[in-house]
Formats: sequence, structure tokens, C-alpha cells
Amino acid sequence: MPYTADTWPITAALLQFPHELPGGGTVQDADASHWKSVFATVRDAGFANVDLLDSWIRPGDLTAARLDELKAALGEVGVGAPALSAIRRSVIDAQHGQEHLAYAHRTLEAAAHLGCEVVSFGLHQALTPEQQQQLWFWTVPGHQDPVGDQDVWATAVRRLRELGEHARELGLLMSLEMYEDTFLGTADSAVALVQEIGLDNVGLNPDLGNLVRVHRPIEDLHELIAKTMPYANYWHVKNYLRDENTARGHYSALPAPLETGVISYREALEVALAHGFQGIICCEHYGGDGLSVSATNQRFLREMLLPKTEDYALGTPLVAQGRQTPAAAAAGDAR
Repeated sequence: MPYTADTWPITAALLQFPHELPGGGTVQDADASHWKSVFATVRDAGFANVDLLDSWIRPGDLTAARLDELKAALGEVGVGAPALSAIRRSVIDAQHGQEHLAYAHRTLEAAAHLGCEVVSFGLHQALTPEQQQQLWFWTVPGHQDPVGDQDVWATAVRRLRELGEHARELGLLMSLEMYEDTFLGTADSAVALVQEIGLDNVGLNPDLGNLVRVHRPIEDLHELIAKTMPYANYWHVKNYLRDENTARGHYSALPAPLETGVISYREALEVALAHGFQGIICCEHYGGDGLSVSATNQRFLREMLLPKTEDYALGTPLVAQGRQTPAAAAAGDAR
């Protein structure tokens, strides 16, 4: 049955939770009690599910026993983990591409072990030293994929197809996160990449926020939505305020709640549903109390945008969609 506002699976991103522990060590090696405290915080903010972002914990580098501990911690707290996002380990990194490919395969295996539905990969690479010095890292350029280099493009297609085939064997969806200055950095390039990979379980994670926040001219938002949403099978949602003074060459962007930024998520969702989207949605927000803003974004989606009943028009998807049975929203989700 189609998802509705009450049953749509929405995850909380773990952007605000650091990998390093205050007293030393990392989340990777932490006792399961620390994991449970984070999951409880997310649950108490109103989320039934988390996206296991690998900047917080790397499931692909956990032993089988530790993966069982992680799965048990989720169960004890009562939070699901239907999605895993692996970031900044591009499989076409000039120095570490093969290493990152092996890590991505381990990540898929870990996701299947945990019972995830979808794994999101990207081609974005580690932040540069200059980016790390900024309040907002996107205000200065980072790594850029070599647009027009057919050899590197072919490597991206080949390695991502290899991952997609592995994901399909494991019963997983694979989603490719759109990100500025990569082969997934424009609508046309991202769609072309998915089409050339050619697997029905591989689609786009149309993280529109990544593309509108850059301090330079951007694609037309309506065209960006129209071109990418038909290929969506997972979706990181966040928004930005944006100001442009083209006469002076001035562009700026700041994080904003979903309903107040420049991206119309009403429009984007309408296009997505018209193309059969039934994927998990992940609420993200940078800066401040990002978890609380993400919780506000979840309420906005459920109360204002997502369909209230199952009898809405749902188009035929171009890529495979979610396979999970809809589950009730978190009990703590204020309505």
C-alpha cells in the first residue's frame, strides 16, 4: 500500500553527533551504552528511525559481533535504521579509490546485516584544509571531479555498477547522493550516471540542498526538480536561504528549515509522487541544534506536505522504490 503522512518512513540524520568522544576515543570503539544514548536522544526528538551516517559510526568497519551489538542497541531503544549513508569516500578518488570501493562493499554487507533497506553513496571527497577552516564549508570550493574526462567517468560507472550489483544480491536499494562539483553535481550529469549504470535498484538521492548552497550561480530550481525527482529512491532533505546580487557577483546561502528556504519541497514532492516515489526521507540540518530543526522539518512534512490518505495519484517509478512495510511514526512525534 502507498505510504501516507502517518506511515512514511522518515529518518534523522546524525550530522550533529561527533565521531570523536569528549573523553578520548571514538564512537567506533565506544560501549553500546553510548550508542543507545544517541538513539534515545533521536527517539525523544520524535523520530522512529535514524540514518546511520558513517561520519558518526562506520558499520562497514565493525566486526560481526559489534554489528550485532549495534543492532541490539537500536532494538532496545526502539529506533529503526532503514538507511545508511556513506560519505566522503569516493570510489574514484585518485589515491584511495580501490580502498574506498572495498569499504563500500563492506558497508553494503553491514547494511544487510543490520536489516537496512537502502545505502546512499556519493562521489564527494574529504573536506580540504581550507574548507575545514570555514564556518560553512561550502563557501569555498572543495574537490572537483574532472568533468569531460571519459576515463574517470567510465571508472565511476564501472565501480558504482559493481556496488549496485552487490546491493541487488543483498536485497538492498542503492542511492547516489547529489553533491556539488562531482559527477553527481548537476541534474543532467546525475541522471546520465544512473542511466549508464543501468540497474533498477540504483537511483538518485536528490539532495537538492547540496546544490543550492554554493556561493555562485546555480541551476534553475524547477528544472533541477523536474529532471532528478523521477530517479529518486532515497532523499536527504534540507533547505537554505539564498541571496543573489548578480550585478555585483555576490551569492550567499545559509541553512534554513524546509518551509522557509528557497527550495519548494511542496513542488519537489508533487513531482516525486507523480513519478512513483516511495522512498525513505532523511531530515538533515547544519548548524545550531540541527536535530531539533530536523524534527521541525519532519513535522512540516507530515502535517503539511505528505498525503494524508492512500488514495493519491502515484505514478510509475523509473527506479525501484522502498520495500519495507510502512510503520507507524514515532510515538513522540508531536503532531
